[in-house]
Amino acid sequence: MEVKVNVVSDSEHEVEVNLTYEEIKSEIEKAYKEERKTISIPGFRKGKVPIHMIKKQYGEAIEYKASESIAQTKFWEAVEQENLKPISTPSLTDIDFVINEKLNFKVKYEVIPELELKDYKGLEIEKPIFNIKEEDIEKEVDYMLKQSATFEDAETVESKDYVITVDLQRVDENNTPIVGSRSENMRIDLTDERVSPEIKEKAENKKINESFTFTFTDEHKQGEEVHKEEFIYSAEIKKVEKIVYPEVTEELVKQISKDKATTLDEFKNLLRENFEQYYTGQSENIYSNNLLSKIVENNEFTAPPGYVETVLQRLIEAEKQQAKQRQMPNFNEAEAKEQLKPRAEWNAKWQIILENLAKQEDIKVEDSEIEELVKEEAEKTGISVEKLKKFYNDSNRTASLLEEKVMKFLKENNKVKEIDADQKAKESKEGK
Repeated sequence: MEVKVNVVSDSEHEVEVNLTYEEIKSEIEKAYKEERKTISIPGFRKGKVPIHMIKKQYGEAIEYKASESIAQTKFWEAVEQENLKPISTPSLTDIDFVINEKLNFKVKYEVIPELELKDYKGLEIEKPIFNIKEEDIEKEVDYMLKQSATFEDAETVESKDYVITVDLQRVDENNTPIVGSRSENMRIDLTDERVSPEIKEKAENKKINESFTFTFTDEHKQGEEVHKEEFIYSAEIKKVEKIVYPEVTEELVKQISKDKATTLDEFKNLLRENFEQYYTGQSENIYSNNLLSKIVENNEFTAPPGYVETVLQRLIEAEKQQAKQRQMPNFNEAEAKEQLKPRAEWNAKWQIILENLAKQEDIKVEDSEIEELVKEEAEKTGISVEKLKKFYNDSNRTASLLEEKVMKFLKENNKVKEIDADQKAKESKEGK
């Protein structure tokens, strides 16, 4: 097989493959045998027509049809032979087949473009530090205790620790009911943070059958403009229930902590540790994303469109699977495609930068490293080395290990600027 690779652009190559008829003869014969299964000629049963008769009547059509599939097969053989690295779906651009003589074809395919990377070291990147607040711990304790709370009928709302059932009626500025805007038996938990402070304030000290009014503001964006609309509601209290929290016993603490604590203080310490782990992970993830975003921004280029489409399809498939797991039948693929396109473009750019950076800094994953990892994993799990090797190959573990190494290199060669997450959020809000 004669193979020639032409460079069309920095991100697109074309391979020319020239084959003699002898080199593809076995594939042509297989094509005849496959077609024979469906051909019937008077005097012969289907699948029993002699090959020489099939060649005489249908030979040209069968061979031309077979030449395209043979070209596809031979292209991938050329990929392996020449160690080519297509990153998106290849495209057959030309085919020249002459029966009993030759099969020549051309295929275009995208490759990772070579970039001269800059400004990926010595950067100062913000890393938010989240502070654990005691009020967060207390809220979580209250939430967990509330799962075991009981409800006691009452006449009056004496504090925030109550649940009220109301009939809601939207009214105008003159307190006149608006027809078609009534909802009955709505249960409102006054301890819920999502409930408007105005409702909590106005409900306090109210009795069954008494009413209060409150204003709800709907704020939403239309394009670049923010639209606000106020709605006035009258709420008539139909039922009042006092939330009775359980006594904090050792048994209850064991239950809500899943046997990880026996006292309330131990449980609070456990929550504190969980918050700390979560915040540490969030902080590291945001820092990593900030770092990568800056490097992509510093090395702006247009990613090959076919590769972006390949990445986009992977993201869509992942979204489909999630929708299926969540039992959401009305998955809108067109909408998902539109929403995920910017992410696909960014991911494609980062993967190309990753490959170039690894090459530029001579970062590699050696076979010996894979062998060592497989051996360690086999000892821990009891899974055979052969099975783990296959899993590593199938899951492209080498690529993820390379990314881990590149990320380690980037973090070692850039500076962290720690910032207070709460202060940053406050400044952002004030800036708006």
